[in-house]
Amino acid sequence: MEVVNTIGRRKSAVARVYVSEGKGKVTINKRDLAEYFPTGILQYVVLQPLHLLGVAEQYDITATLDGGGIKGQAEAMRLAITRALMEINPESRPELKHAGFVTRDPREVERKKPGRPKARKRFQFSKR
Repeated sequence: MEVVNTIGRRKSAVARVYVSEGKGKVTINKRDLAEYFPTGILQYVVLQPLHLLGVAEQYDITATLDGGGIKGQAEAMRLAITRALMEINPESRPELKHAGFVTRDPREVERKKPGRPKARKRFQFSKR
C-alpha cells in the first residue's frame, strides 16, 4: 500500500495527514501524539475513527498541523484521518458517517463589525 494523503479542516486549523501501513505510530509535526496533545480527551478525539473501525494498530500516521487551537487541530486531524480511511476502504464510509466523522463542521468565527466592540455586542444604549 502506498501513502494516502488527505486534508481536514476545523475552524482555522488545517491538518495534512499521511497514512501508511505500519504498527500504529502517530507523529504530529515531528512530535509524538502524547507529546503534542497532552490531554487524553484530545488523543481520544484524534484516534476515534481508527478505534471505531478497529484498525488503530495497522496504520502509521504522520501529520502536519497548522493554525487554530488544540481542539480545532484535533478535530481537523480526525476529519483528515476519516477521509484517509475512506480512501483506503470505501466500505467503511457508512460506519464513519453514522458516527458523524465524515461531515466537516462549517462553524467559523464571525468577523468583528465596525463601530461595535465584538461581532454582535453593542455599546450600552443611552437615551439621554
